[in-house]
Amino acid sequence: MNHAPAARAPRFASVDALRGLTVAAMLLVNNPGDWGHVYPPLLHATWHGCTPTDLVFPFFLFIVGVSIALGMVPRVEAGAPRPALMRAVAVRSLRIIGLGLVLHLLAWWWLDTAHFRPWGVLQRIGLCFLAVGAAALWLRPRAQAWWLAALLLGWWGLLAAGGSLAPWHNLASRVDTALLGPWLYQFDPATGLGHDPEGLLSTLGALATTLLGLRAGAWLRRGRVRTLACAGVAALLLGLAWSTVLPLNKNLWTPSYVLWTGGWAMLALAAAHVLIDRRGWPAVGRSFGVNAIAAYAGSAVMVYGFAALGWWEPLYRGGFAGWMTPRFGPYLPSLAFAAVFVGAWWLVVRGMDRRGWYVRI
Repeated sequence: MNHAPAARAPRFASVDALRGLTVAAMLLVNNPGDWGHVYPPLLHATWHGCTPTDLVFPFFLFIVGVSIALGMVPRVEAGAPRPALMRAVAVRSLRIIGLGLVLHLLAWWWLDTAHFRPWGVLQRIGLCFLAVGAAALWLRPRAQAWWLAALLLGWWGLLAAGGSLAPWHNLASRVDTALLGPWLYQFDPATGLGHDPEGLLSTLGALATTLLGLRAGAWLRRGRVRTLACAGVAALLLGLAWSTVLPLNKNLWTPSYVLWTGGWAMLALAAAHVLIDRRGWPAVGRSFGVNAIAAYAGSAVMVYGFAALGWWEPLYRGGFAGWMTPRFGPYLPSLAFAAVFVGAWWLVVRGMDRRGWYVRI
C-alpha cells in the first residue's frame, strides 16, 4: 500500500468510474446469497448467448487496454526508454498472475477444493496486460489494427478447424484438457473431458478485447469521441452479424462476442467521457476504480475466509433469507445480500480513497 503517486499523464475520471462500476458489478454477480436463486440477468449464459453479466469481464479487459493507452503511450511519446517500460510491464503482469495464483491457492487450502486451478481471471488479465502493453510500446497503430484483425480471423479459423463448438468438445476445451486435465475449472474423470472459461486458446479472444480498448484509449486521449461512438456502433453491428454464423460465447470468447461486448464498452466509454469529463457529472464508482485490485482480491480473501470459518451461510440465513424469503420469495434476499456485500466494500475503498491509500501491484 502506498500514497498517491506523483503527477503523471492526466487521469480521466470517466475511466476510473467505468472501471469502478465494472469491479462493483464483478462483486455483485460473484457473491449472491444463494446460487440457486439468482435473477437470470445476473447469471452467465449457460453456453451460447450473452447476458448483462457476460459484459462484465470484457468491460474490465477493455478498460485495461484503455488504461495502457492513457498511461503508457504518453510516456513513450515523452521519450521514456521502451526497454525500461517493457520491463515494468513484464514485472507488473507477473505480479497480477502471481496474485491470481495465490488466491486460487488460498481457495484450495481453506475451502478444501478438489484441486488447485492454474487458470483464472487475474491470470488472464496479467497475460493480456503483458501482450497489449508490448503492442503499445513496439507496434504502430496500423500494426495494432492488423494484429486485432489477425486475432479475430485466426481465432475464428481455429474454432472452425476444431469441428465443434459444443461444451467439452470444442478445440479450446480439448487443448486445455490435454495441457492440464484434472486441474481445470471443470473436469469429468469418467470421460476425461474438461473445460476452463479462462483457458489458453480462448485468451486469443480476450487479447482482441484488450486491443480494442487500446485503440479506444487512443481515440479518447485525442478527444475523438465521435470516432469512438461510431466504432462502437460498427462493432455492435458486425458482432451481431457475425453471431449468425459464429455464436456469442463467453466461455470460448468468440470473435463475435469480442465485437459485441467491445461495441457496448466503446459506447459506455464515450458516454461516460461526455457526462463525467465534459459535463461534470459525479464519477460514480471512482473509489472502486482507483483501488480495483484491493476490492477484487480483498473481497475474494474475505469470501474464502468466511466460508472456511463457516460464517457465510449463517450470515445469509440470519441476516437476509430468514426474514425476507417468507415476505418476498427467495430471489430478492439473494440479491440483497450481494448488494450489501458490494456496499460494504464500497465503504472500504471509499475510506481508502479519502486517505490517499492505493494498492498497486
